[in-house]
Amino acid sequence: MKYLLIIICIMVLAVSGCTSHEGNPVNNSSFSSLNNSTTSVPSTTTSTGSSDHAEVSGKCYKVVDGDTIDVEGVGRVRFVGVNTPEKGQAGYQTAKDYVTRMCLGKTVGLDIDNTKNKDKYDRALAVVYVDGVNLNQELLKKGYAEVMYIPPSEFNPYSWL
Repeated sequence: MKYLLIIICIMVLAVSGCTSHEGNPVNNSSFSSLNNSTTSVPSTTTSTGSSDHAEVSGKCYKVVDGDTIDVEGVGRVRFVGVNTPEKGQAGYQTAKDYVTRMCLGKTVGLDIDNTKNKDKYDRALAVVYVDGVNLNQELLKKGYAEVMYIPPSEFNPYSWL
């Protein structure tokens, strides 16, 4: 009985030590990589230029094409629910130029898809906001993209039309 009490005390101490936040080297305001096996998203304060819907934000430092950008602290981001023409197809450059004009060098807000937060290429799937504007929706409205709904997704791109 005495040994059982000692073991229980040790376990309680071990568990309580695991939940302490003191001395935690992780900065909660920094971005961490997104994990495909979970729907959790790093918490941050959204910056001016993002939207109330944005879960994370960062500076866009590269536009890959009309539906893919690179964001500091997040990595490669694929605009969820939309598809723009690929390189060599009609409309490719127009879509890429629009996204470049809207995003490059600016802080973008990202509303990560909580149902499926990464695609098969390990890109974060998100609605992208700049100055409160849903760029996924704007790409559709301007005719630069088509709806590409791949369930499961928390977003219904048909509602953006």
